[in-house]
Amino acid sequence: MKLNDKLKTLPISPGVYFHKDKKGEIIYVGKAAVLKNRVKQYFQKSRNMDIKTRALVAEIADTDWVETESEIDALFLEAEMVKRYMPRYNILLRDDRSLIYVRIDMKSQWPTVSFTRNPADDKAEYFGPYFNSFAVKKALRYLRRVFPYYTKTPKDNDKPDLYAHLGLAPVNMNPDEYKANLRKLVSYINGNRKTIAADLERDMKLAAKSQDFEKAANIRNKLRNLRELQRRIMFGDKEFLDISKDEALSDLTDLLNLVKVPVRIEGYDISHMGGVNVVASMVVFKNGVSDRGQYRKFKTKIERNDDFANMNEVIARRFSQNNIKNWGKPDLVLIDGGKGQLDAALRARDKSEHTEIPFIGLAKRDEQIVLKDIRINKQKLTEVDGTTELTADFTLINLPKSSAVVKLLQRIRDESHRFAVSYHTVLKRSKQTASSLDEIPGIGPKTRAKLIRKFGSIRNLTLADESDITLLIGPNKAGLVILYLREL
Repeated sequence: MKLNDKLKTLPISPGVYFHKDKKGEIIYVGKAAVLKNRVKQYFQKSRNMDIKTRALVAEIADTDWVETESEIDALFLEAEMVKRYMPRYNILLRDDRSLIYVRIDMKSQWPTVSFTRNPADDKAEYFGPYFNSFAVKKALRYLRRVFPYYTKTPKDNDKPDLYAHLGLAPVNMNPDEYKANLRKLVSYINGNRKTIAADLERDMKLAAKSQDFEKAANIRNKLRNLRELQRRIMFGDKEFLDISKDEALSDLTDLLNLVKVPVRIEGYDISHMGGVNVVASMVVFKNGVSDRGQYRKFKTKIERNDDFANMNEVIARRFSQNNIKNWGKPDLVLIDGGKGQLDAALRARDKSEHTEIPFIGLAKRDEQIVLKDIRINKQKLTEVDGTTELTADFTLINLPKSSAVVKLLQRIRDESHRFAVSYHTVLKRSKQTASSLDEIPGIGPKTRAKLIRKFGSIRNLTLADESDITLLIGPNKAGLVILYLREL
């Protein structure tokens, strides 16, 4: 279908669009509240465009799109697709300062909701990144009417402030009730809007039936605010996309003759420095989109400079009965590495009860997909312009670097690498901090552990308020630590 004819079929729903060049490579990804209006704007000659946008339009040979349920989903899906494909015009046109994450520190007694541009490996939950910080902040403001939350940790005996009087901060909630309220907020961000609304409606009817009319009215107001949210720009952390329309997942399913679309893909990588602080990452992508809440990290039981043995241990632990029960099973596993890493992972898998789960590797140097005991769909291989190389035990697949399959696997591989390196860095800093604290007379291992857990590094400890240190370890020990820090 010619592009002009295709544009006539654009829907009026929200969604994400993909501009492609004549080679079929995705050169720009964008979101739209109304796909028909937004996409057609690129082809209106009367519109004022800057030089970069005009250059983009000149290269557009085809356009595809995916409809979403709401602007919420389009906002997140755009971010995920940009991370996956890294289209060159998104890089040129993007303002890096707009990238933002939502942070919720559920481990705290009184968790807070905040925004950051640099997520840390601090056990808090992060959602994002999002490319439209204004829309994300606006979304959280509206969500706060339904699920009141703190933006700063409250102090004991604090009087209700303006936010509490406006119903935007918790009132008469204990920590457990407040965390339950925040879990509903997280659930909503994760896309469970219908479930949340159904639960609220049930609670409202129960309150009315028991003649608790004040509670029923409060829940009724929350339901009204929820419905109002559907008419406003927000965001979600899940992809509400029919995965059959995801070209990468569809091609991957056909190419590897998988029995079903791999809804849950897990990626693994190892990180260490000369066999010290050996860690591994497990990242999870659902429907082709990262699900940070499902990420896991491993510290190997043996410190060794042997990536094959390290990978074997991690996969064996992942496929233990307990972890399969708690985390579920993946539909596909991606190993960061070539034949050696994949073989080590397969040996661990084959000792478990789940030998049916397919494993593949992605070799860094040539971005080759590495397979063993997986039958390739040769017809699909030809369709995606792929070739194969055969070795004694492995099959290597070469696909064009611009292919949707390669972009998806690269995205998962790079994310697993980032997560592993971040955990390794945290451990390395913690050990450095512990070594420095060893030098303080009168400070034992339990106190050092408390300080490391709370502050993470000597730098953070140096910048901390003396009152915070005193509150944590008591005035006598705090005096020793503060005296030591002043001499640094």
